[in-house]
Formats: sequence, C-alpha cells, structure tokens
Amino acid sequence: MGYYYYDFTYFLFMIPCLLLSLYCSAKVNSAFNKYSRVNNKRGLTGAQAAYQVLTANGVTGVRIEQVGGKLTDHFDPRTNTIRLSESVYNSATVAAVGVAAHEAGHAVQHAQGYMPNKIRSAVVPIANIGSKLSWILIFVGMLLPVNYNFVITLGIIFFSFSVIFTLVTLPVEFDASNRALKTIQGMNLLYEDEYVGAKKTLTAAAMTYVAAAVTAIAQLLRLLLILNRRR
Repeated sequence: MGYYYYDFTYFLFMIPCLLLSLYCSAKVNSAFNKYSRVNNKRGLTGAQAAYQVLTANGVTGVRIEQVGGKLTDHFDPRTNTIRLSESVYNSATVAAVGVAAHEAGHAVQHAQGYMPNKIRSAVVPIANIGSKLSWILIFVGMLLPVNYNFVITLGIIFFSFSVIFTLVTLPVEFDASNRALKTIQGMNLLYEDEYVGAKKTLTAAAMTYVAAAVTAIAQLLRLLLILNRRR
C-alpha cells in the first residue's frame, strides 16, 4: 500500500487540494492588498462600517475592538465582540469596509439566531475533539495489523466531524458576506465602483472556505480508500 503520506492517493487527492488552497490564499491576499490601497470616498473606517451594519439590522450590545495581526478579523460569539485587525479597524479603505461589514454580518447572524450558525456552534466542540483524536487513532491503527482496522475506522469517524464543520461553515460565511454587501449597498456606505472592490474582496475570502471544504472531503475520501485497501 505504501506509507500514508507517499502512496498514490496522496498525489491523487491532496496535491490538487494543496494547489487549490494556495491559489485561493493568493487571491484573497491579492484582493485585500489591492483594495487596502483604495480609500473610500466617504472616509468610512472599518470600525464605523461594522457599527453601521449592526445599526441597520437593529443589533445592539456588540463591542467592536482592535486586534493585532493581518486578516485576523473575527466575531467572537462568546463575548459578543467584533475584533478587527489593525489594517481594518481605523482604516478608511474599500477592503476595510468590506471585511468589517462581513464580521458584523456574523454578529447579526448571532443576534437573529441564524440556524446554520447555531448548527456550526453546536458542532464546534465535537469537531475540536475529533480533529485532535482522529489522526492519533488513524496513525496508530496503520501501525497495527489489519485486524485492528477498527482503530482507523474510529479515527475516520472522528475526522468526519471536522468535515461536517467545514461544510456547515460554508453557508454561514456566504450569508455573512451577503448581509454585509446588502447593507453596504442599501445604506450607500460605498460608491458603486467601491462596492465592486468590496465584493471582490469578500468573494476571494469566501473561496478559501470552499477550498478548505474540498480539502476536507478529499482527505476523508482518501482515508476511506486507504482503509478499503487494507482489508
């Protein structure tokens, strides 16, 4: 069969996914860098844009804070806080408005009880446990004789929860972007040409989640194929 990392299934499943992930990562960095150099004509900062999205959707009680790093922007439902990176929080660029509005979209999802978001939150603890235990079980199982394949099977089951998480994440991310873009357009936060730039930035970011989901599915299929070949 060959070793786990070097049998033919690695080149069949994982190399294309690696290339896809690298491409998507390059696209999102390219789009963000490009539109981070374009100031929006209204002078709206990322923090102000996030606040506008929250207000437009009737959401209150959400803190907006600055956090270090690049593209580290996120919404923390545990503390009901939007954290924006240094290049977004005080920046009045097209990219900053798009990214901040997206994170505010997550806060709106949380406040309105968006069902896919609830499902993702429920899956998180199981997915975290699964991601930690799955590979330990899989690698140990591969070192054992064939009659211990149940160890690998158990590892694959745990890994499946991580796959489910990546799949549930897709509608959550796409919906947050849709909410952001709808509010940006509805409240005229950006001019039309600037809106196009924000949309391109969010679309590129969304594709990284698609790449992650494709990679997770390919990994699962690869594990199932390896298990089948051991029998």
